[in-house]
Amino acid sequence: MTILVTGAAGFIGMHVCAALLKRGEQVLGIDNLNDYYDPALKKARLETLESSHFRFQACNFADPQALAATLKGVRLKSVVHLGAQPGVRYSIENPSAYIQSNLVGHANILEISRHSDSLDHLVYASSSSVYGGNKKQPFSVDDPVETPVSLYAATKRADELLSQSYAHLYGLPQTGLRFFTVYGPWGRPDMAVWLFTEAILKGRPIRVFNHGNMSRDFTYIDDIVAGIMNVLTGPPSVGGDNAFGNPAPHKIYNIGNNKPEALMHMIEVLEDALGKKAERQFEAMQPGDVKETYADTSALEADFGFKASTPIEVGIPNFVNWYKDFYNLT
Repeated sequence: MTILVTGAAGFIGMHVCAALLKRGEQVLGIDNLNDYYDPALKKARLETLESSHFRFQACNFADPQALAATLKGVRLKSVVHLGAQPGVRYSIENPSAYIQSNLVGHANILEISRHSDSLDHLVYASSSSVYGGNKKQPFSVDDPVETPVSLYAATKRADELLSQSYAHLYGLPQTGLRFFTVYGPWGRPDMAVWLFTEAILKGRPIRVFNHGNMSRDFTYIDDIVAGIMNVLTGPPSVGGDNAFGNPAPHKIYNIGNNKPEALMHMIEVLEDALGKKAERQFEAMQPGDVKETYADTSALEADFGFKASTPIEVGIPNFVNWYKDFYNLT
């Protein structure tokens, strides 16, 4: 029996594959290795996963024929669907990439999963972006999420609704996880912690949006992976309560640090870790962005006894150490 991980060459996907392999699982990882950011980083991640229990296949899961061919003869135990086109700002310029990967691709994974006679759970990635410009803090899974402010957020909310329909119609057990600003070793080059680190080390100014008046619930990668591993072993059952108030086997949880950090404080922690001050370039809020995020994680704590525990004062230096080692910087 095999666990399928989509987006296996991605930041979170690589770490989840490593955790599953450590647990002794047979893992099939798929990824289309696109050039949204440097494919060499994705290939370097895959090189860390070499194991007799791991098989990687380049595959675009938005192509149903390619996906079916890749999974032919594979008996699926469960699916961890992390593959997607990420990035709020990029979605404004390239909406078609999000429609194909996040909507068509998600639907293809649902179809493969519902036709499997062995699969017990589909865990998929959603995002804190679904909360849009909600003013109530912290964000709860019971809050309305009908006003996305970016196309990326709209696709992630649509994925949740598609999954709800499949759970209701076909009894497919699913759990959606709304991730909050994930960072850490092997992270994404389009995320603030990476962008700021690179700019500071190269003596370039960092772009500080909304003139620094922002906060994020930064969540360390090890906490995200631990949360996924906990949830994977507990598929929801028919008749259980969920965020939609009906008995379909579908639940949604926030995974965050439950502690928003001011952007300016994050920059100070990063400066301390780098031993170098940043030149700040203050700019207006970017289209599609939100001022603050803050995860209410009480549902995840209640159902799985799990709570993230890594402060940025630990996680950011860990990232900096990895970054310097990866790029052979002293």
